[in-house]
Amino acid sequence: MNSAYDLIVVGGGPAGTATAILCARQGARVLILERSHFPRHKVCGEFVSAESLGLLSELLNSKNAHLLRDALLIPHARVFLDGHVLEAPIKPAAFSIARFDLDAALWSAAEHAGVEVRDHVTVKSITGAGPFTVSSSLGEHLARAIVNASGRWSNLNAEPARNGKSPTKWIGLKAHFAEAAPPASVDLYFFDGGYCGVQPVSLTGRADEPRINACAMVRADVATTVPGMLSLHPALQERALRWQPLSDPVSVGPLLFRKPQPESHGVLRVGDAAAFVDPFVGDGISLALSSGALAAECLSPVFAGNTDIREAARLYTTEYHRQLTPVFQTSSRIRHLLRLPRALRLLILLVLENTPATTRHLVNSTRTQPLVRCA
Repeated sequence: MNSAYDLIVVGGGPAGTATAILCARQGARVLILERSHFPRHKVCGEFVSAESLGLLSELLNSKNAHLLRDALLIPHARVFLDGHVLEAPIKPAAFSIARFDLDAALWSAAEHAGVEVRDHVTVKSITGAGPFTVSSSLGEHLARAIVNASGRWSNLNAEPARNGKSPTKWIGLKAHFAEAAPPASVDLYFFDGGYCGVQPVSLTGRADEPRINACAMVRADVATTVPGMLSLHPALQERALRWQPLSDPVSVGPLLFRKPQPESHGVLRVGDAAAFVDPFVGDGISLALSSGALAAECLSPVFAGNTDIREAARLYTTEYHRQLTPVFQTSSRIRHLLRLPRALRLLILLVLENTPATTRHLVNSTRTQPLVRCA
């Protein structure tokens, strides 16, 4: 292995591979270090909003073009809350793509672009300020730039002290189930202590097998298993009686909310390493892809010798807050609305039910818009 690179990306999910692919196509020498392996199921809603489909199409190669061609369309959303059902169209329709397939396709596209990829690698530390030294289970590697795409729980993303206060512990749960003729909608079931999203999904080679993805965020003191979570909402529990498991449940945690942190000591953070968005907005994959593409654009002048990593990090931080942070702010406001007393929530639901334009505006405000080129 060559130990000196233009860019080392820590993490091979959608955000990390997006950065790696775009930088490699510009001629940069890129290495991805991934602690896990592909393909594998991961806690994820598997909802890809239409605004990011152009970018995803650009990232994939011809070998994986079928991923978009065969994806299921999600043109409708339903919210089950406090005994009410709020419905809204999704225009243009979103795509449902299993993370099992998406991660594998992007990993393959990175290899095709000339990225050196290594899985089952633990990154221990990152030192320096450009150039950087990455210490891993493979040894030490040098790089002109580092992108941290290691996710929410990496040892590289230590949380600041909370003055002795223990935050509410949230966990993510997910499993695939067989369901006959699932509706072409993303259905969000809210209950005390969390929520669960359900939508149809397919796996490559199993398109004739109707399946749904049930993915939830729930307080650990309320439920810690998929069956326990499904019992928390009457309509969801009744629907789940007709399901047959198609995958082993997966879980992850704790899920922590904090303000976006796009950069740390000259290392650019992308995807969940920068910030974790509420899963109910359904734009986590789009935010990951967009942040990865934005990082690649800001790093391009570094590899061309036109600027240094400090300026690239400054520009990335500015553009991240300008283009991506508004989605996090909107999701935070909605999360606070859901914590209101039930009587107030019912009033809000009545307003939304009687003003479809307001509902559409609320949905649109949680969408990641196509990136605007950096100034």
